[in-house]
This record gives sequence, structure tokens and C-alpha cells, in this order.
Amino acid sequence: MRIEFDPGAMGRNPFYKILTSVVVPRPIAWVSTTSADGTDNLAPHSFFTVSCVDPPVVQFTSVGRKDSLRNVEATGSFVVNLAPEHLFEQINATGTDFPPAISEFDAVGIAREPSLRVKPPRVAASPVALECELHSTTRFGDSTVVFGRVVHAAVTESALADGHPEITRLRPLARLGKDEWGALGDVLEISRIRYADWDDGPGRSAGTA
Repeated sequence: MRIEFDPGAMGRNPFYKILTSVVVPRPIAWVSTTSADGTDNLAPHSFFTVSCVDPPVVQFTSVGRKDSLRNVEATGSFVVNLAPEHLFEQINATGTDFPPAISEFDAVGIAREPSLRVKPPRVAASPVALECELHSTTRFGDSTVVFGRVVHAAVTESALADGHPEITRLRPLARLGKDEWGALGDVLEISRIRYADWDDGPGRSAGTA
């Protein structure tokens, strides 16, 4: 038996809670921006993914007109910092609705480091920073999707294995439903099946059909 949910009948907030409880886990873009008057902003956005490989483009969604969106529109650049598990409390704290004139870096006590290609600073303790120039924005109802072309990536050396970012060293956080967050659990590894190697179907030999 299933319970049916009609977004039109439920309204925005109740169905928003359904969406964010089932579209999980969601990676977090810890977005740093700088306002036109020079104030550094830092906020977590959990509607985040890769949009394109060539050119490299990532996207995050601002639900409502938040400081991150206003700053990107004003200055044309931002940094996506990976949200690591050991900074869980600080990441959550940067989601506080501070006034635009207050920098989350300063209010929460998060160290900056300069970016190489864009004005907004990186989070010094984050293992990965993707420096982005604004590609475009698209408005959907009460939300705006921000597309950024990645012009530079910086990865902490200790997070690399054989020159490649290693998931157990990155230890990324994810957002779940309600006030729930997720940390890295079991990591499953499996190769994609080529059609030339197809036999009885996926997972048959491993017993995972």
C-alpha cells in the first residue's frame, strides 16, 4: 500500500519536506561569495550537482533570494567548497540568516585563504575548492539555479591518492530530510558492464540481481 501526496493540494512547505526527505543524500555546495561592497559570505546549499563536463559547469540552487545569489549576480563569481564531516557544526552555523553586512567567515570563525582565479575566498580547512565564474542563472518559481563555469580546482594533497581525490579522505557531508545530515558510510565499488560483456544481466555473478 502506498500513501499518495498531491503537491498542488498540499502546498509549498509540506511538499518541500517530502521532496527533501526522499531526494537523499544530497551533496552540499558550501558556497563562498563576496558582495559588491567587499563582504565575504559563506552558506551551504544542498541543491547542488555537476551540469556539464566540457566546459566544466556546476550548479547550485538558491531557494529564495539569498545573499549567495545576490552576490553572484553582482560580482559574477563564487567558490564551491566541499563540506567535510569534521566541520559539521560550522557548516550548519553558516546557514544562519545573518544580515548581509555580517560575514559568516568572521561570525562563525572560519579561516579564509585566497582563491587563485576569482575574488571570493576559499575555506582554508575545506579539502576541495572549485573556483567558478558565473555562466548563467535560471529562475523557477521561488528558486534560482546558478550555473558556474569551473575555472580552477584546488585539492588538499592529503585528500589525494595516486593524484586523484579519494572519497574516504574527503569525508563529505550530505543533507537528508528535516534537520538530518549524513556522513560517509559504506563505499560500494562496481565496474560498469559493457554490452560486449553482457551475459545474464547485471549482478548475476555477484548475487545482487
